[in-house]
Amino acid sequence: MQPVKLIALSALSMLLAVPVYADDDDDVKRTRSSKTVPELKLGKEGDQFAVNKTDFKLISGQGYRWKISAAGELEYKFKTDMWRDVWVNQIVISDLEVHMAGAPAWLEFDDEGTIQVQFSTVRPGTYKWWVEGLEDRGMKGNIVVK
Repeated sequence: MQPVKLIALSALSMLLAVPVYADDDDDVKRTRSSKTVPELKLGKEGDQFAVNKTDFKLISGQGYRWKISAAGELEYKFKTDMWRDVWVNQIVISDLEVHMAGAPAWLEFDDEGTIQVQFSTVRPGTYKWWVEGLEDRGMKGNIVVK
């Protein structure tokens, strides 16, 4: 077997063999199935700089589905330094799937809509997310992976 395939299969088997456990937070548990991250909404009618949630808590080794939506009043370039430390499985836009072999640079919303990212966390840490050029308007936050 080729070394790259062997490494990939080893990493996948470690993710699939993750037991269920609870850490210091009562509501944070790792499971074998993907969990849903609370949706992030960028802008809303009447307030193009509104953000419904700024901080997110995730668990290392867990699979996730995360919907990020834009109200459509501005062009939003959603960026995060977390993409380099997760395994992105796919990005879904209007039931169309983009399967990944690496991390996206950013997600861009030129109009109203939702993008769902399916990924597995790999490395614990505190990561930033922001909408490029709109950070000083409050369009930023943190993603903590324990």
